Amino acid sequence: MMKIRISKLDRLFSLAVRTRDHWTCQRCGKVYTPPTNGLHCAHIFTRSKQSTRFDFQNAVALCYGCHSFLDRNPMEKYAWYIRQCGQSQFDALRLRSNTPEKVDRMLVELTLKKLLGRQSP
Repeated sequence: MMKIRISKLDRLFSLAVRTRDHWTCQRCGKVYTPPTNGLHCAHIFTRSKQSTRFDFQNAVALCYGCHSFLDRNPMEKYAWYIRQCGQSQFDALRLRSNTPEKVDRMLVELTLKKLLGRQSP
């Protein structure tokens, strides 16, 4: 399996997701104090799916242990997500993740910076 490069935009998205989730693991409830690498931005469908790579419905804050467990057990990960968000949202996300789409990375960056209250370049 080829490792996906983590860009500046990935790091910004990760920060936005962890901030949205109040620096709390959405599975076990452990709270983190930023900045930390102990809390991850975990994707439901892999980051290699460009159409949902920066989709907030495709990402949750998970601690290292929960993230590792769910990535090793994809059926449990999907079942957990369905319990959190419902079958219809899961199905819509899966469809979006499998629909090729060109992502406007500049628009994503501007949106994330605005959400985080940062000034654009």
